[in-house]
Amino acid sequence: MEELKKEKLIVLIGPTAVGKTKLSIELAKKLNAEIISGDSMQIYKGMDIGTAKITSDEMEGIPHHLIDIKEPHESFSVAEFQEIVRNLITDIHNRGKLPMIVGGTGLYIQSVIFDYQFTDNASNPEYRKTLEKQVSENGIDSLFKKLKEIDPVSAERIHPNNIRRVIRALEIVETTGKTMTEYVEGQKQELIYDVALVGLTMERGKLYERINKRVDLMVESGLLKEVTNFYSRGLRGCQSIQAIGYKELYAYLEGTLTLEEAINQLKQNTRRYAKRQLTWFRNKMDVKWFDMSLENGFKENFNEIYKYIAGKLGI
Repeated sequence: MEELKKEKLIVLIGPTAVGKTKLSIELAKKLNAEIISGDSMQIYKGMDIGTAKITSDEMEGIPHHLIDIKEPHESFSVAEFQEIVRNLITDIHNRGKLPMIVGGTGLYIQSVIFDYQFTDNASNPEYRKTLEKQVSENGIDSLFKKLKEIDPVSAERIHPNNIRRVIRALEIVETTGKTMTEYVEGQKQELIYDVALVGLTMERGKLYERINKRVDLMVESGLLKEVTNFYSRGLRGCQSIQAIGYKELYAYLEGTLTLEEAINQLKQNTRRYAKRQLTWFRNKMDVKWFDMSLENGFKENFNEIYKYIAGKLGI
């Protein structure tokens, strides 16, 4: 009987540029759903072009949540995402609609659908004070270098100047012997929702071609102006500026790359990120995959995906 009490949830995942936005809108219309962004960077106001944020026209009247909820200088954690999204899921259900998470930040989505606990159990105040002292005396560089060596996954997500998060990641390793990611994933993986987990994939060459075209379109649409706005406001050392599309153009604005080099690096980093996303989802979650490579196959794919969700959730 307990299974029947679980709230129903659709999760639509896949690499950047695979076609999640269009599909999610059509599904939401047919399923009377509201969409929760599962992207860790679309939460930031003003980061529109670089994060391929959905426009109000593209939403076609479908309510979207967790977009533009933070200022670019603010930090945002997995634990915060988990709390906000779980409350949203209940709220959407209470209004008689279906919640659908759409996005590509794997750990964030995992934190919601599995019974992960974010507590201070992995805590060592004495060690934390030692690290804080090191920072005050020698700066953050040596600590961040240490983090890169022992927990490269966290180091990639955390900005070198985000002292609090760098120290926290090192504290978890010191206390538990596990990296932050291992610590979270080592917990019991029990689904707390009745989930239809749908993944979109695409033949790699085609996906990379779409990514390159998307970057060109972003540049044509004013990405440099968007990034320059943040740069001229003095935004440095923020979590938001670590986003792909922003860090590369910051390097151009700082004079370490030419514009052409920055754009090429942006394309390369986006392709690598897409590859990492696919690997993550395939290794960490039990996903039902659908290939979006077929030309003119959208309608066929949509019908298959809708049928799978309806069957899985009994709706």
